[in-house]
Amino acid sequence: MVAGSPEAPPILVFARTPVPGKVKTRLIPAIGVERAANLHRAMLWRAADTAGAAGLGPVELWCWPSIAHPYLEQLRDQLGVTLHQQSGEDLGERMQRALASACHGGRGALLIGSDCPFLETSDLQEAANALAGGADAVLGPAQDGGFYLLGVRISDPRIFSDIAWGSERVLEAARDRLRALGWRWHELATRCDVDRPDDLAALRDLLVF
Repeated sequence: MVAGSPEAPPILVFARTPVPGKVKTRLIPAIGVERAANLHRAMLWRAADTAGAAGLGPVELWCWPSIAHPYLEQLRDQLGVTLHQQSGEDLGERMQRALASACHGGRGALLIGSDCPFLETSDLQEAANALAGGADAVLGPAQDGGFYLLGVRISDPRIFSDIAWGSERVLEAARDRLRALGWRWHELATRCDVDRPDDLAALRDLLVF
């Protein structure tokens, strides 16, 4: 796939609004409220910047519960992302609705979180090429049993139903849904999310927060 071509899928970055005390809550006992918020902002910036550097489709920043925040406006102004409000009863419904809004003309869309600062532009390009090559979906497995990337050519609500989001079974549940649909999918390299205090050591040479 030619980078930046009309066939390139958009990249949707999913994140919480960066309000101290409301983000990276599992890290707060280890590093405090402000450093946890700083880390969230740093990883959000890195995710949006990596998405743009991949040279694929437009980068959309989807936030919950609000897009009204100065840091999000800074990301929009400096990185050229567009801001979008997540909507839905749970994370699965919010992802499904966002992907459904972005999948047009068979090009599909890629959704990433902001918890995996080890995501590389090559991961995004590999995912886009997999969709262009006929895969119905792409998964980026995370070491904690979730996924850091989900790419689809169409957004089917059945992929997202009855999944215990945040559990160690998310990745396997997603695979089960894809098998049940009879979809062909491609998997990227397994990477580490940063959610728990034990994950912080991996950031030593990557981010300052």
